[in-house]
Amino acid sequence: MYDVIIIGGGPGGYLAAERLGHAKKKVLLIEEKYLGGTCLNVGCIPTKTLLNSAKLYVHAKEGEKFGVKADVSYDWAAIQKWKDEVTSKLREGIAGQMKRFGVELIEGRGEIIAAPQGDRTGRVRAAPNGGGVLEHEGRVILVCAGSVPAAPPIPGSKDNPKVVDSTGLLSTAAVPKKLAVIGGGVIGVEFAGLFSALGAEVTVIEMMEEIVPFMDKEQAPLLRRAMKNSGGGGSVDFKLGCKVESIDGASVHYSTKAGSPETCAADLVLMAVGRRPVLDTWGAKAAGIDTTPRGVVTDDRMRTNIPGIWAAGDVTGKSLLAHSAYRMAEVAAADIIAYLDGTSAAGSSVSGAASNVWRNTAVPWAVYGIPEAAGVGMTEQEAAAKGITIVKASLPMRASGRFAAENTFAGQGSVKVIAATETPRRILGLHAVGAYASEFIWGGAALIEQELRVEDVKQLIFPHPTVCELIRDAVFML
Repeated sequence: MYDVIIIGGGPGGYLAAERLGHAKKKVLLIEEKYLGGTCLNVGCIPTKTLLNSAKLYVHAKEGEKFGVKADVSYDWAAIQKWKDEVTSKLREGIAGQMKRFGVELIEGRGEIIAAPQGDRTGRVRAAPNGGGVLEHEGRVILVCAGSVPAAPPIPGSKDNPKVVDSTGLLSTAAVPKKLAVIGGGVIGVEFAGLFSALGAEVTVIEMMEEIVPFMDKEQAPLLRRAMKNSGGGGSVDFKLGCKVESIDGASVHYSTKAGSPETCAADLVLMAVGRRPVLDTWGAKAAGIDTTPRGVVTDDRMRTNIPGIWAAGDVTGKSLLAHSAYRMAEVAAADIIAYLDGTSAAGSSVSGAASNVWRNTAVPWAVYGIPEAAGVGMTEQEAAAKGITIVKASLPMRASGRFAAENTFAGQGSVKVIAATETPRRILGLHAVGAYASEFIWGGAALIEQELRVEDVKQLIFPHPTVCELIRDAVFML
């Protein structure tokens, strides 16, 4: 019998397994495909690997502006090979961590067939990929089943070889000359930046009035304008407020905001309309777990309505980001350890780590495109919707000496800081478009999480020259 059975070996699953194994708990991890889940194998890491190659290509083409002349080209097959090497090595690293912490691994599908109840252990059926069926008992169960690409019922999209999701586009044999992207969210924007940098003509068709709808409304246009010409020879054309009506081969038929019909002819179509939690393969209904179309219902300690069963990551629908899954996994693991050690009861409102809960007020996000964009906390629009009066300040990226030294002035971007007007004037949001945004956004998360005031940030020392010191400069303008 195991202390914990974890269904799903993505960021939430393997991180929880590490934490629980470190606490000397006997853990079984069941993963149907590859350790690392979507993020490592067909998501975060592969896309960033490809984007890095695209950025190197663009920077080399721009080299003459910096006094470095080069005649460059790219090898798509070699880029793909490097991507595969990176993911393979990282996957091996996770497997090594599982061995280090004594976590047992089954490659196959896991399904709950009996929930823990009182003194009764939970039971999970595992169907190993090599065949056969095994049943395992666990004192508690943690569900980290993840998410999959959403597939809206657009006429002509199903079983169309010219229509791919993000997984399919990652393994495309060649860079398309013309790419149509349905959806202007994070996934669509990152792929648009990647392929335009490699010379493709990209058209992004988005139903909303702006790309990356959760971005600050002053920042999103900056990202869109900067993406129109990445410097790699391609281009990005945005069709906003447009509804896709049907797809014929690689031709996308859509209606504009005014209602007029238009067609985008391409070589390949990317369906990038978001992701949905996996709720139908691991026994949620049989176990009696509360779910909604958004995901598994959990409290702030990642407990489901069934005592003895926790859930973390994309399957909860709380925040479909790998780093959110990490944090949820840590919260769940801490609560599970407290329960197994007898310092808290499953379903109780008190835990041995009372402050170790999931909070979503300072979850950073990043778009790793060309250029990057990132944000954390409230946007100006969210503050207005909540009736919070704010002060704001923005500075262009070119105001940073580090940025000016290392980047061309095309598509410069900016850093924007939002704070409350009322005392104690806490920092409410940080938003950035431009190089390095993803690397310093954590600082904004720290400012917000620690509820620092404008006056507090003014006393912090930032290294110079760095791009992140624009945060301090903007705060001094508030």
